[in-house]
Amino acid sequence: MHGEYKVPGGKLVVVDLDVEGGALRNTRVAGDFFLEPDEALDAINGALNGAPADTDAPGLAARIDAALPEGTVMYGLTSDGIGIAVRRALAHATDWTDYDWQLIHEGPQPPALHMALDEVLTQEVAAGRRPPTLRVWEWASPSVIIGSFQSLANEVDPEGAARHGIDVVRRISGGGAMFVEPGNTITYSLSVPDALVQGLSFQDSYAYLDDWVLGALADMGIKAWYQPLNDIATDAGKIAGAAQKRTVAPGGGPGAVLHHVTMSYDIDADKMLEVLRIGKEKLSDKGTRSAKKRVDPLRRQTGLPREAVIERMIDSFRGRYGLAEGKVTEEEMARAKQLVRTKFTTAEWTARVP
Repeated sequence: MHGEYKVPGGKLVVVDLDVEGGALRNTRVAGDFFLEPDEALDAINGALNGAPADTDAPGLAARIDAALPEGTVMYGLTSDGIGIAVRRALAHATDWTDYDWQLIHEGPQPPALHMALDEVLTQEVAAGRRPPTLRVWEWASPSVIIGSFQSLANEVDPEGAARHGIDVVRRISGGGAMFVEPGNTITYSLSVPDALVQGLSFQDSYAYLDDWVLGALADMGIKAWYQPLNDIATDAGKIAGAAQKRTVAPGGGPGAVLHHVTMSYDIDADKMLEVLRIGKEKLSDKGTRSAKKRVDPLRRQTGLPREAVIERMIDSFRGRYGLAEGKVTEEEMARAKQLVRTKFTTAEWTARVP
């Protein structure tokens, strides 16, 4: 069995192993990490050999930590990362490069249609009718997008939204509210087979699926990192938030994961405060006193036009994993438009948590 895992902010860990009698055997850890002393690698392999095959990643990490020679130094490598690589091997997880990725980047579309496209495209990936897809959104109008489980009344000021002509829609994933204006936001979705995140905890899957964009930001001179559970942050502040939704294939087979991210390119913080009800508890949790300090726009950090930032992000993804131009099919679009009518523009859905 073979498993790979890139430690967030670190290096690639590769594990090959066998399972005999319900235990790990012939475990071989490798990668482009740095490790001192040399004997530490033998200690790691020895700690893993004989471990019950159902040991979780933290349990495997504990075995490794207990076996490491005194003074061991790991650079680009963690015991947790090795444990995750083992779990991915046991789960027969796939890698990014195992797939032929498709890009969808079409013209501006209404917010409710974006919600519906996320659902339809991820269902198509789960059913095996669509390859893994990176979709970059363009917005036709301003909107507030609330999480699947958020209270509409608690999150949105209806008078402020009406005054600024801002529609409110609810997405299928959890997480917090997004304030969006065309030209001020960069949003993308990844619709991927469940196999890509096999062996990862829910939290680890966020870091794993965000890693490529951290590299893209680094290429633009921005040192960014994943901040649990679902933020991308820099020294200057938060720049993005992610959310996920898991789906199952027809008949209950292997499913797919929707992972979408909203990045603030620029922001009208005063308008946002008039539309969103941002409580003191939320601001305090972020360690700030004003919403203006909570989100740091990409425009100021990159000095690049929004279109250039998007182009560099796409180029970075393509350079890592390959990316073919694609489009929403006529059938997919028809299904999405039906969902707009029957779900995403209905009061029953938008106010399902009043």
